[in-house]
Amino acid sequence: MNLPRLRPVRVGLESLLAQHTLLIDQRVGLVCNQASVTGELVHSIDALRESGRDLRVIFAPEHGIDGDVQAQDDVNENHQTHHGLQVRSLYGPRLSPEAQSLEEIDSLVFDLQDVGARYYTFVWTMLLSMRACAEARIAMVVLDRPNPIGGEALEGNLLDPQFASFVGMHAIPARHGMTVAELALLFNSQLDIGCDLHPIKMRGWQRGMFFDQTGLPWVMPSPNMPTLDTAMVYPGMCLLEGTNVSEGRGTTKPFEMFGAPFIDSSALVKRLDTMSLPGVRFRACSFRPTFDKFAGKLCHGAQIHVLDRGIFKPYLTGLAVISAIRELCGHDFAWREPPYEFETKRLPIDILTGTDSVRLAIEAGTAPQEIEAGWQDELDGFDKIRREFLLYS
Repeated sequence: MNLPRLRPVRVGLESLLAQHTLLIDQRVGLVCNQASVTGELVHSIDALRESGRDLRVIFAPEHGIDGDVQAQDDVNENHQTHHGLQVRSLYGPRLSPEAQSLEEIDSLVFDLQDVGARYYTFVWTMLLSMRACAEARIAMVVLDRPNPIGGEALEGNLLDPQFASFVGMHAIPARHGMTVAELALLFNSQLDIGCDLHPIKMRGWQRGMFFDQTGLPWVMPSPNMPTLDTAMVYPGMCLLEGTNVSEGRGTTKPFEMFGAPFIDSSALVKRLDTMSLPGVRFRACSFRPTFDKFAGKLCHGAQIHVLDRGIFKPYLTGLAVISAIRELCGHDFAWREPPYEFETKRLPIDILTGTDSVRLAIEAGTAPQEIEAGWQDELDGFDKIRREFLLYS
């Protein structure tokens, strides 16, 4: 006899399944991917069908329904089926559900695993879906999942609306400390969306939890997010996407390993060791990416090792890494040119940081801790605002 595993957290999908009448006798659409599973690894498509919900259409976010599409590649699944259901893409020429698709359903269910960083596009797929549902006058149900890097720590500047893009569509910090359902409530209120929104809470999740404390299995939410360790560093190391330095795509440690052919690994690690970054150390390393930047070429750089995630500051660390490489490598270092995430005019680093002031400060040689001090007041202001929308203690 197989007994169910004991685990402290039940995701929103499981809370919905326990409410036997919710969405019964409705035509349902579902935004999901390969990580949309119960704690026992039953996919939400199967779980909802087996519970009697009438699923009519599936919507696929960035990386596709199975998570096999690399970053920034169009998800061309509009004519595919999955589990016998029509799949509609929400990444590419269209970023939100079209009105015709929503005419087929009474409610849209959102069930995607976020990673706690502003640039991760799933929350913006959610926001655009909320707007589409409001226009179509249908309900939207958000099945909550853990913020894998915890729901307490906040970090980074707030996005300037002038730099809004698909990696940031509202003024939240780089590390926002919220769950998807909490963000949905905040968006609905602050942006006056008017969505008939129904957040379904998790059971057992507490704000201080990291994902490995939930008892839930880690399923890669995207191709370059293989582990919780990756998610921990992502709010800072993703900034390397705005440079000509490899962020480790094409290795087995994306965002943890970084480098370029022109970097002196030993000099870089020595410089980073002087920068008083909390909870982290760096190890000199070399690697050959199998794809993306410098594919097949020998890169030199470092691997980031988080020793104390309770005090680790990923965004500050990412800025420090960029500052150190720029300082040591001179003209070999460069900011990446557009296009990036459907943005064709602004520099990718500016839409990632959500401002041009961070880049300008780095170019002026401003110390990362001094840059950090400059965003503290607005971060404190955001913390006060977000408390109205928090669902968990």
